Amino acid sequence: MELTLLGTGAPEGLPFPDCPCAVCATALGEAARAATALLVDGVLLLDLTPGAALAAARAGHSLGGVRQVLLSHPHDGPAVEVPAGLPQPGRVADGRELATLTGHRVRAVALDAPGSGYEVTGPDGERLLYLPPGGAPAGLGDSNGNGNGFGLGFTGADGGRAAYEMVLADVLGRPDGLARLRAAGAVGPTTDVIAVHIGHGAPPGGELTRRLAAAGARAVPDGTTLVVGAYEDVPDVPRRTLVLGGARSGKSVEAERRLEAFPEVLYVATGGTRNGDAEWADRVSLHRERRPGSWRTAETCDLVPLLADDGPPLLIDCLSLWLTHVMDEVNAWDDAEWAGGGERRLRERVAELADAVRATRRTVVAVSNEVGSGIVPATASGRRYRDELGRLNAAFAAECEHVLLVVAGQALPLRG
Repeated sequence: MELTLLGTGAPEGLPFPDCPCAVCATALGEAARAATALLVDGVLLLDLTPGAALAAARAGHSLGGVRQVLLSHPHDGPAVEVPAGLPQPGRVADGRELATLTGHRVRAVALDAPGSGYEVTGPDGERLLYLPPGGAPAGLGDSNGNGNGFGLGFTGADGGRAAYEMVLADVLGRPDGLARLRAAGAVGPTTDVIAVHIGHGAPPGGELTRRLAAAGARAVPDGTTLVVGAYEDVPDVPRRTLVLGGARSGKSVEAERRLEAFPEVLYVATGGTRNGDAEWADRVSLHRERRPGSWRTAETCDLVPLLADDGPPLLIDCLSLWLTHVMDEVNAWDDAEWAGGGERRLRERVAELADAVRATRRTVVAVSNEVGSGIVPATASGRRYRDELGRLNAAFAAECEHVLLVVAGQALPLRG
């Protein structure tokens, strides 16, 4: 089954008309995107958008062979003119299947937002799933059969569950939808996940590629033709990532963003509750409100056993509070204790943590403060903490495939 993306942008396209934002100002050439529309084997058009016939011609195709036009989401604004010779666009009711004379089968997938997703099965059995902007599948079970599952043809040749060969979805706008598909087994390690409906909320340039790769997805330019089921170099999700940044730099948001397309993340909070500290309670509350509902939280500084266990991805926030806890335990703030063995015990704990990061099989994203570029602390204990945090960050980063520095909300890759 061959798929041509006539557009990959948000319904308004990219750049948005008359929008002065930085992303729209730089959306030129291949970075410009028409509203998302898919041409399947030259016979099925998913979403009719302005200029679809011209876009097909630029990609070396024609809409003359299209036998079915399906809309996935409500279109704002004036009605799109139907090019001569095309059938009138329609919708498939949720849960219903449409069989075409060309041998394609289309099932409508119920969503948690207005519109319909479409599962398309080609004549040879390859399957893709297309989701509209802002939409995620509703009513999914997990891969163990809990819940009602897809119930929409999501089965393999042996009657068991099988992942789609390709998924096209609003990865940036609804990463939780991708997480649901992963939890249900509909997206597997070899599923080619293509980000569509890309608008000016997307980061420009290389950061778009890095952010999508962290979700196991990729973007392609308008006019790209893909073969569903053919081997593609699916982006490898980095297994270990360290996110550094100063106060209020956006480092925690960046770390959470790198795992929001995955279900059952374990959020490891190293700061504790600090009973009686209202400001700290407000900070914790804001962090919790940002997290997906499927994530669990563990408040602990005992990181080594977690890294040694098998399980879902870990998000550790943050290493700087872990260091404070360990320095308390070894009494590193007292000069005599420090000289009498506290320094050695702290270095052993840091080395133990680095070894656990090296050996872990889990996906790990950790957050830490970068404090070495600021004012030199006025006290000896403050300078000691600054120095030891720098050593901890370096030791942890040495074991990570990806290291990011977040400055003013912008993620700068240091490694990977």
